[in-house]
Amino acid sequence: MMFRKIVAAVLPPIVVGALFLGLWELIVKAFDIKPFLLPAPSAIWAELIDRSDDIIDATLNTGTNALVGLLFGVVFGVAMSFVLMRFQVANELITPLAVALNAIPIIVLVPVFNNMFSSTTEVPRRLMVTLIVFFIVMVNVAKGLRQVSPTHLELMRSYAASPTSILVKTRIPNAVPYLFTALKISAPAAVITAFVAEYFGGRQNGLGYSITSNAAASRNAASWAYVIGACTLGLIFYLVSIGLEKTLSPSDGSTQARQQQSGGLTPGGVTT
Repeated sequence: MMFRKIVAAVLPPIVVGALFLGLWELIVKAFDIKPFLLPAPSAIWAELIDRSDDIIDATLNTGTNALVGLLFGVVFGVAMSFVLMRFQVANELITPLAVALNAIPIIVLVPVFNNMFSSTTEVPRRLMVTLIVFFIVMVNVAKGLRQVSPTHLELMRSYAASPTSILVKTRIPNAVPYLFTALKISAPAAVITAFVAEYFGGRQNGLGYSITSNAAASRNAASWAYVIGACTLGLIFYLVSIGLEKTLSPSDGSTQARQQQSGGLTPGGVTT
């Protein structure tokens, strides 16, 4: 039964993908489309094999920047969320500002960071990723810490629970689903940010630079090969975030119940 479920879930996307690639190959060959306009999947595959070492190196470089920025963003975001939960004034001042900043394309700050921290280092890119992740995590975890069921709070207070006990036993467990929701959004966003940041200069060792440089030289098949590396990297980050959620979240359904009681946040207004 389990095998049938896996096949039923995996087989349709594989079949659709194979049909799409076959149709793509057929159209390119039938209409004699030039490679610098649209390369055939077979040409992309050939480049993927020929440049596998370079693609892996570029993927590791971009992935490292994304991972470092993601970790710092999560740590700082969670820390600030506790500040917002503890101090109402800070919440009223910082949360609207964070939402407003997250609504503008702050990725354009990369050239400024390149000038501030030197474009010969990875600091500007990692700082950019940290900022993107920070806002997502901060706002969502802060909501999870604050939007606790009043019934739960009253029950804890009726037992004369200290603020620390309420935080550890009620607020933090309630914030767990918000943290993982933020992580599932910010993990792919970290890859996208690290990738796009390479378009604005800096060290020439990542996926973004490799794609643009090959595209500028009309080597579109090579560009697509690096795009596959970027897609794979983003998928890995997303799957790892899902794996962490399944591993670390309670499996008894209480996590989902708490999220529904507190409004079922799926970060609206805090997207990348």
